[in-house]
Amino acid sequence: MKMSKAYIPTLKETPSEAEVVSHKLMLRAGMMRKLSSGIYTYLPLGQKVIQKIEEIVREEMNREGAQELLLPALQPAELWQESERWNDYGPELMRLQDRHDRDFCLGPTHEEVITDLVRDEVRSYKDLPLNLYQVQTKFRDEIRPRFGVLRGREFIMKDGYSFDVDEAGLEENYQKMFDAYDRIFDRCGLDFRPVVADNGAIGGSESHEFMVLADSGEDTVVFCSECDYAANLELAVSDVKFVIGDEEKAEIEKVETPGVDTIESLAKFLDFPESKLIKTLAYQTEDGYVLALVRGDYQLNEIKLRNLLGAPNLEMADGEELLDDTGVVTGFAGPIETSGEVKVVADPSVMEVVNGVTGANEADYHYVNVNAKRDFDVDEIADIREIKEEESCIYCGGDLTLTKGIEVGQVFKLGTKYSEALGATYLDNNGKAQPMVMGCYGIGITRTVAAAIEQNHDEYGIIWPAAIAPYEVSLLTLGDGEVLETGQELYQNLKSAGIDVLFDERKERAGVKFNDADLIGASVRITIGSRSLAEGKVEVKVRSTGDDFNIKVDNVIDKVAELLNELD
Repeated sequence: MKMSKAYIPTLKETPSEAEVVSHKLMLRAGMMRKLSSGIYTYLPLGQKVIQKIEEIVREEMNREGAQELLLPALQPAELWQESERWNDYGPELMRLQDRHDRDFCLGPTHEEVITDLVRDEVRSYKDLPLNLYQVQTKFRDEIRPRFGVLRGREFIMKDGYSFDVDEAGLEENYQKMFDAYDRIFDRCGLDFRPVVADNGAIGGSESHEFMVLADSGEDTVVFCSECDYAANLELAVSDVKFVIGDEEKAEIEKVETPGVDTIESLAKFLDFPESKLIKTLAYQTEDGYVLALVRGDYQLNEIKLRNLLGAPNLEMADGEELLDDTGVVTGFAGPIETSGEVKVVADPSVMEVVNGVTGANEADYHYVNVNAKRDFDVDEIADIREIKEEESCIYCGGDLTLTKGIEVGQVFKLGTKYSEALGATYLDNNGKAQPMVMGCYGIGITRTVAAAIEQNHDEYGIIWPAAIAPYEVSLLTLGDGEVLETGQELYQNLKSAGIDVLFDERKERAGVKFNDADLIGASVRITIGSRSLAEGKVEVKVRSTGDDFNIKVDNVIDKVAELLNELD
């Protein structure tokens, strides 16, 4: 492609709306433009990267025997009501009505639709296993779209679904998809980790997320320095021995703490270490109120609490309604002297606190010298805290490390959640109807584009992994006459050799051309100038390493092919 003919509207300045590196560079490199909040148009350069990732995904899916189809984006509410997700999915579900006032949604995912398809087609165990996938636009009404395509309201996703006769079949398909995802992200040139994850609104029994490691990631990844254990912070566990202190238990006492309603301010006011404080958080579920207790130097993990309670809709409780129903006062909450029906769940760390501090359920008051069991009862003791850096691995005892990550893919063992809800059954070899056992496998295509940039860039622009670079080579001519003629000839020769090249033959200053080349981030840059050409040579530079070479014109094709092969 010649730069003068290409639609690549690069920008010198970063748009004010851009927050993270990938958002800034995708706008500046002319890869996309904003239509509305969280909704983007992908320009030719961005589309080329998307297509390269999709090609890798398709190759690896097909390699494992998965078959591609295309499902409707517009989905009838009846299917979601059958699965009982129409209300449970929440406000992220984009809902609409047709002219006949019938309810529909724009699909954020396709478990219901694919299950409906298969239940009408598959009759016998002889028709299984089945593994189907699609690449399609998805829709989620994010409350705050941000970070460009990392958190948008419309995005491109590969979602796949497997159907098996039993758990053993699911396990085999799950492992195939897990291995395929490993290959996909490896081929995309990304530094990533598969981690144990929460199933969230999709449901199921087991899940792994594939995380691209990047400082800008919204998720925290925990992994062991000694073994293969890795998990999202939401589910990470550690080996911590909480030991009861040997100090004598003192008498409980109520003390005035005017305006002191945070852990940090309370520790300072009382001159207590945060490990002596008992943090109490009030939640409301469909089954009633819950008080969750963690030690003051830990953070509560809401995902662990939600999974423990089996409560898909877990909401913070506060205000007058909470006070009227339970006697709990926001900001000064505690498990002592509550009224009404409230369940108390405590992290093991709380049970070993001696002479601790809790809220007194009275504005501007706390209790000191509080001891669990003696001063308050607990209905359930469970790990509901977020782990900390350098706690020990439960499997090998190694140190745990926390780093930031961007989720680009996830695999789920759904089991029979959707097949039972929607009546997707098959007849086994005894003629008895059995629910199909399902798996679900997703990759965020546009998220992968952004994650690759977050992980691979410098102050000048994008440094694409070779496999997904929009162009393998940027060819620049700095001058007219023989320089331009040599560029035209080399451009044709590169194309004939099967190398994807962007030829910048514009009548622009050298600085403009170099800046655009670095911004766009092709793997190799070839520069033809009058001075080097006088010696029969051109400059060849590798974007990712900065290595440069002066190569004879006749040897350029071979050298570029060699460099691209090394980068692949």
